[in-house]
Amino acid sequence: MAETLTVLVCDDEPGMRKGAERALRRYTAEFADLQTTVEFAVTLAESGEQALERVNVEAPDILLLDYKLPGISGLEVQEKLAERSAQTLTVMISAYSSLQTVITATKRGAFDFLVKPFTPEELRAAVRRAAHHLLSHRQALRLAEERKQIRFEFIRVLGHELKAPLAAVEGYLRLLERRALGDDIRKYETVISRSLVRLEGMRKLIFDLLDLTRIEAGTKQRNLEQVDLCAVVAAAVETILPEANKRGISVRSDLPARAVLKADRSELEIILNNLLSNAVKYNRDSGSVTVTVRADDAQVRIAVADTGIGMSAAEVSKLFGEFVRIKNEKTVSILGSGLGLSIVKKLVTLYGGSVTVHSEPDAGSTFTVILPREAVAAPAPGPN
Repeated sequence: MAETLTVLVCDDEPGMRKGAERALRRYTAEFADLQTTVEFAVTLAESGEQALERVNVEAPDILLLDYKLPGISGLEVQEKLAERSAQTLTVMISAYSSLQTVITATKRGAFDFLVKPFTPEELRAAVRRAAHHLLSHRQALRLAEERKQIRFEFIRVLGHELKAPLAAVEGYLRLLERRALGDDIRKYETVISRSLVRLEGMRKLIFDLLDLTRIEAGTKQRNLEQVDLCAVVAAAVETILPEANKRGISVRSDLPARAVLKADRSELEIILNNLLSNAVKYNRDSGSVTVTVRADDAQVRIAVADTGIGMSAAEVSKLFGEFVRIKNEKTVSILGSGLGLSIVKKLVTLYGGSVTVHSEPDAGSTFTVILPREAVAAPAPGPN
C-alpha cells in the first residue's frame, strides 16, 4: 500500500526552503511494520503568517517549522496550531540548540527538533520519524474504531441470536406454569424436548464463542503432536451418525490406512465435527455425506461432500464470517450459531492451511481443507 503525506516547510531563508524541497521531492519511506510506502508532497511558506494561512486552507501532515521567523515566531505558530487542534506533526528547525529551546518547543507540542545546519539525510531521517509516528497513531485510531464497531456488532448479533431461543424456552415454561395442556405430564413431552433443543443450541453458541475468543486472543492451549487424521475422522463420523440416521442420511468415509500429521488433536476434532455437522444439518432426508482424506509427503487433504441444499456463489462468498448463516426458505427451520465455519477458518489459518468450498444450489456442497504435514505453532489470526 502506498500513500502520500503533505509536508509544509516554513523558513524565512529561501535556500533552506528550496533545499528541503529538493531533499524530499523524490524521497520515499518504506515502513514494513505498517505495510506501507510513503511519498511526500511539499509546499513552502516564508513566514509564520503564511504558514497559518496554508494551514487554514488545508492542514499539512508534517510541518517543518523554523524556530526564529520574522513576524510571529515558530513557537507562536505552534501555539496557534495547538489552539486549533490541528492534526499536524511539527519538526522544529533552529540554529539554537540549547536544552531550554528544545524543552520549550516540546512543551508547545513539537514532535522533533532539527538543528541547523543539517544534511539532506538528517532532514529525511527526521521526516521519516515523524511520518512513522503519524501513521502509527492513525493506524491505532483506525484499529480502535474498528474494534469498537466489531464489539458493537458482536453484542448486537449475540443479543439477536440469544433472544429467539430464550423467548422460545420462556414460552414453553409458561405453558407448564399455566398447566395449559392439563395435568398429564406426558402431554408436555414435546414442550420439554423443544426446550432442551433450544438450550442445547444456546450452550453450543457459548462454547463456540469461547473457542473463538481463545483462538483470536492466542490463549488457546495447543498440544502439537503426531496425530493420525484417519482416527480423528472415524471418531467424528461416529459422533454424527445418530443425527444422520434419524433422517436416513448415509455417511461414508474414503480413507487411507493412515494419514499422520503434526497437529493438535482437539483442533482437528473441532474442524471435522463442524464440517460433518453442517453436512448433515444442511442435507436432504435420505441424502449422503462422504468424507475423503488424501495425503502426500507435504500435506493432507480433507474433503467433506454432501448432497444437500447447496448455496449460490453470493452465499458462499459470505460463508466464513462470524455469525453468518445462510438464510432462505430452505434454511429457515435450521438452528445454528453461525460461528462454526468461522472457527474452522481460524483454526486452519493457524496451520498455514486453506479451506475452500464448492457448492451449487440443490446439488450439495464440498468443503476442502488442506493442512501441512509439519504444522508449527503460529500466532493467532485476528478478526475477519
